[in-house]
Amino acid sequence: MKLLKDILYKVRIEQVVGSTNTAIEHIVFDSRKVTAFSAFVATRGTQVDGHAYIAKAVELGALAIICEELPAELKDGVTYVRVQNAAEALGQLAANFHDSPAKKLKLVGITGTNGKTSTATLLFRLFRALGYKCGLISTVEIRIGQRTIPSTHTTPDAVRLNELLAEMVAEKVTHCFMEVSSHSVVQERIAGLHFAAGVFTNITHDHLDYHGTFAEYIKAKKRFFDQLPASAFALVNADDVNSAVMLQNTKASKHSYAVRSMADHRARIVENQLTGLHLNIDGHDVYARLIGEFNASNLLAVYTTATLMGEAPLNVLTALSDLEPPRGRFQLVRSTSGIIGIVDYAHTPDALKNVLSTINEVCGDNEQVITVVGCGGDRDRGKRPVMARIATELSSHVVLTSDNPRSEEPMAILEEMRSGVAANDQHRVWVNVDRREAIRQAVGMAKPGDVVLLAGKGHETYQEIQGVKHPFDDVAVLKETLELLHK
Repeated sequence: MKLLKDILYKVRIEQVVGSTNTAIEHIVFDSRKVTAFSAFVATRGTQVDGHAYIAKAVELGALAIICEELPAELKDGVTYVRVQNAAEALGQLAANFHDSPAKKLKLVGITGTNGKTSTATLLFRLFRALGYKCGLISTVEIRIGQRTIPSTHTTPDAVRLNELLAEMVAEKVTHCFMEVSSHSVVQERIAGLHFAAGVFTNITHDHLDYHGTFAEYIKAKKRFFDQLPASAFALVNADDVNSAVMLQNTKASKHSYAVRSMADHRARIVENQLTGLHLNIDGHDVYARLIGEFNASNLLAVYTTATLMGEAPLNVLTALSDLEPPRGRFQLVRSTSGIIGIVDYAHTPDALKNVLSTINEVCGDNEQVITVVGCGGDRDRGKRPVMARIATELSSHVVLTSDNPRSEEPMAILEEMRSGVAANDQHRVWVNVDRREAIRQAVGMAKPGDVVLLAGKGHETYQEIQGVKHPFDDVAVLKETLELLHK
């Protein structure tokens, strides 16, 4: 329990009606979760405006209302606090309520279109190998030491985020590695958090359904770095043309890494095979179990972050060589017949191009690359024809199939994808709405030495169709199909 006046610290207040000596036991922004002694924050979402539920929150026992507009009727015994930005206030209130847990550990935020999950997970595993008790907040999972918690969002809401960080502090976690999505920045989910470092991987075509334009998407990523304190460091991928933009207004110390460009820290690919990478990082040779230039970039980001945090380079390189990729990120599934299956989360044009380019680099001239790919419903439609075109240009055969169609008609999504395929390539493209059957079709085309890529869903263990999540695991289905068709 905290006094309202204490948890209002640093909140940009416009007006207060009532006493701030009120004792608060919970902070909520969903009126359905209001109980006695709650502070209800009326945030404005994309679908719902919390201001419409202030009366309900008061009825359920809320003792404090934090909002941008005071309601017409003010109830005695309830304190009303008008603020400039309720979403921003929610983050600060949540941080204050839990005694600013982010300041009690080293919190590293990783942002970018591609590579966030891999980089965050690899950092978590690296620092754990170096002997630290670590936390991880990612698209795939949340980890507090050895404990695993299912993940529902790339970046949780501000209340849940501070609860998790407080749990980490209580369990003596010293480092936490966290994905920072562009949505979370715009929606102020990270407001009130203190970051020790920010890492930028890259930015490509994605989430334009939400941000509207690529310029707004870049601005959202940049805001994360604008908010870093002077005590932090900002690390950016100099191979991305927008990396300099991220650093323009940051107070943090500035550092860069690159595989193809000049940078403070560099990696050179000596050898790239299906068995792994041989890299030269800042003059040191290291062998890694990951594959491809995009993973060389991720590994370099991990190495640079660790050394900037004071870890000895040789200790970092030794631990780096034992790291394995996160689930669903270029995950190999081999059959006894010699067919190679790969499951990857690639769900953007750039990610798909990177994965397929890597596969083509390590494959021989006689091996086919057969790609199964779809696009999510209720998301950026502009990338659909682009994804299909890239898949066709870099594959021997392509099977277009359902990803998570959500509320859209699956075949309509696939027709939009197919429109991006050149006329002279249409004969190499099949459309199969049923993802399981599409995988079976692709595996049926393959012969020993060929590669079957399942792109788009990666770690996900469900398929969302018309609001219902059906169990579906690409890795499990691929293993099952390979065993069935190629014993």
